[in-house]
Order: sequence, then structure tokens, then C-alpha cells
Amino acid sequence: MPMVLLNCDRDIPERERHIYFKAPGEDTRDYLPVANAPTIPGTLSERGCSFCGAKLVIGGVLKDTIQMIHGPVGCAYDTWHTKRYPSDNGHFQLKYSWSTDMKESHIVFGGEKRLEKAMNEAFDAMPEIKRMIVYTTCPTALIGDDVKAVVKKVTDARPDVDVFVVECPGFAGVSQSKGHHVLNIGWVSEKVGTVEPEITSPYTINFIGDYNIQGDTFVLEKYWERLGIQVIAHFTGNSTYDDCRAMHRGKLNVVNCARSAGYIANELKRLYGIPRLDIDSWGFNYTAEAIRKVAGFFGLDEKAEELIAEETAKWQPQLDWYKERLQGKKMAIWTGGPRLWHWTKAVEDDLGVEVVAMSSKFGHEEDFEKVIARGRHGTYYIDDPNELEFFEIMDKAKPDIIFTGPRVGDLVKKLHIPYVNGHGYHNGPYMGFEGFVNMARDMYNATHNPLMRLAAIDIRGDGARLVEEAA
Repeated sequence: MPMVLLNCDRDIPERERHIYFKAPGEDTRDYLPVANAPTIPGTLSERGCSFCGAKLVIGGVLKDTIQMIHGPVGCAYDTWHTKRYPSDNGHFQLKYSWSTDMKESHIVFGGEKRLEKAMNEAFDAMPEIKRMIVYTTCPTALIGDDVKAVVKKVTDARPDVDVFVVECPGFAGVSQSKGHHVLNIGWVSEKVGTVEPEITSPYTINFIGDYNIQGDTFVLEKYWERLGIQVIAHFTGNSTYDDCRAMHRGKLNVVNCARSAGYIANELKRLYGIPRLDIDSWGFNYTAEAIRKVAGFFGLDEKAEELIAEETAKWQPQLDWYKERLQGKKMAIWTGGPRLWHWTKAVEDDLGVEVVAMSSKFGHEEDFEKVIARGRHGTYYIDDPNELEFFEIMDKAKPDIIFTGPRVGDLVKKLHIPYVNGHGYHNGPYMGFEGFVNMARDMYNATHNPLMRLAAIDIRGDGARLVEEAA
């Protein structure tokens, strides 16, 4: 069974090219979903915009940086406090949101003076903060504000500050993926190599594509420390602006989220000759493999095996307890992009959970190549899904649990299917050995929560009796 035209899409037949059902005996190269293409008119996309991909996913994670959004206040609010990336400096980046608060009159007469005023106000209000990223948005890009000229004027007057400009308005690309690309390439072109780090180990890496969701970075950092490996820069979880300017001194680029940050790893290899190593850090098997790969690059194999043995002995009994109770459950992954192929084999191999449906909002065709290769037969793979497709696929696949974001999560609740936040996590971290036990715990709690079963009962008529019996 190749590409699938759902009943809800019969008036938009072009959607058939975006939905694949994997069946035995098929050459998946012939049935790859179209991806990273403009949303088809008539379908209500769940995608984020290009600006969101730059600010919310990557830049906004930095723990010591003012994030100045040059545009309407809604652009700032919508990309603030919706991701859970803590830091070890009191979560500065989660506490504040900055905006030039463009109004209609500023669109008509220009917003450059307003941007200059906002930048100076922000630096004056927070004199200890000397770093800023300025983002353009749809309105300010359309009216042609010369943001870089304003930034130069401010930095000339304040020689102790450094400012990076991301010119990636929401309409710049088909999804948030464009924002990832623009920020990656801009940063390596303009900022990398402008700061020299203190080197404390002969083994140095850049850990790329980890955003410290609920403390993921803290877990993985302990592994590198125990191996004697110095992380020059996390791009960008719990990282500082200047840490990421020193990435040219890493001896190895370890890439976790290849979709959002693989671009900078490729450029660091081209410009500085730093090799790239891709890993998976969710699941016991994948985490062990990741540690072996990174340690092997530096000849630290014995230390790696000791670390893996200690962590496995510590956490395996807990994972086994959850596996016994989750084995055979069906799972749907309705997230952004790379977590599809990071998670599908991890939950299958380590927990015995079957993934029956997966969707990607901003993944590219190479991401579908990876996940389809790892995925099992009888699974749906969907690019840029809409709400009606979600309901129809859930009816066909009948998952026991769904990993998705809060927006789709509200739809899931209406279906009375257990849901776990696949973007910001429920109770993370989820990476590493400890993290995967947390993920299994949240899956167990969701699937064994009696509230979902009770919520599905209509209390009118005979339903009232069923509720009393369930209680």
C-alpha cells in the first residue's frame, strides 16, 4: 500500500503525496512523502513560522541574552515561555520577553527609531546583560527597516555589548525549518571564531542540537564530565552567547538534533575541519551507543564501558518494571521532525511499544528516509498534517498513547486518549538513561490513569450507573 488519500482529503487530492503507509515488500524509496514543501491551500497547517524556528527553538534558549523581537507584541508572546528550557543562572531566558511592540503607525512611518529606543532601554534596564539577538518579523521585513544599521548605531555607542541580527521573518520559508537554517548559517558566519575559550581538557566537543528541555543538557553533561571531555559550547541548551562564539575550538561536533542544527555542524567542518558525529540520546541502547561513539573518537573506550555499566545497573531495574507494563502498547508521535526517528526504535527496543503513526511539521525528506527505515510495517507517516487528518489517522491506528505538543494535545483530550507532551515533556528530562526512565514513567502514568476512562463515559442515562461502578 503506497501513498494514502484519506477520506477527509478527497477535496484536496494533492495531500495523497504527503501520507505513506508502510507495508511489507515495498521499496520505500518509491514512496517517500513529499516534505519541506509549501502547505497546500485549503488545508489548515499546524506548522510554526520561520521566525519561530529561529527564536523559539534555538536563539531563545541562550541563558544570558536579551531576545529583542522587532515586531508586534504577539510575535514575542507567542515564542516566549512555551518551551521548557531551564538554565543554571535562575532561568533568565524564561523570565523575560522583549518586543518593540510595533503598532499601525510604526508600520506606516517605519520602526527603526522604535528599535533603537527599545534596544537602549533593554540594555539600560539590565546593565549586567551585554548580549542581544535582534529578530525581524513579517511586518518589519515587509516595510524594509534597516535593522543592521540600527544595531551598528547602538553598538558603536556601547562598545561593551555584542548584538547578533537574525533576519528571518515568518514568511521566509515554508516552516520553522527555514529559521533554523538562517540562524545556523548567520551565527557561524558572523560570530564563531570571535572569542577564545579556556581549554581545560585535551578532549573538546561542541554538543549541537540540544536545547536543555527540562534539564536534558544537565544529564548528558554529567556523562561528558565523567569521561573527561570538555564541552566548549552547547548549541544552545544552558549555553551563553560567548560560549557559542568559541565553537571553532571544539575537536568534534556531536550532533543530536540534526534537523535544527546540522547546518552549523556542516559549516564548522567546512570552515574549521571539525568532524561531525551524529548520535541519538533517547533510550538505553541509543544512549550507550552514543557514549561509545563519542568516547571512541578520543580513545576513551574503557571509561565509556565503565560509565555505561554503572548507569545501566542503576536504571535498568526501573526501566524493566515499566517495560513489563507498557509492552504491546501502541503509540503515535505527532511532533515537529527529528524526534520521530529518535524515538521510534528506542520505545520499540527498550519498552516493547509499537509506534503506529508519526507526523512531521517541519521535517525534510531525509528525515522521512531515516524514520521509515527505522519504523515498523503498518505505520502511517504524515508530512504537514492537519486536524481532520489527525482525527482520521487516530481512528485507523487506534494508539494507546500520543506524544505531541500542547496545541494538538487539546484535541487528544477530546478523544480521551492519554497524551504526553512530546515538545516540552511532562516530567523530564527524557534524554540519557535517567531521562528514558522518566519518559517511561510518564507513559505508564498516562496509560494507567483512570480519569481518561471515566471522562469517556456519558453520565446521562445508563452512563451514570457505569460511573458509580467505576468509582
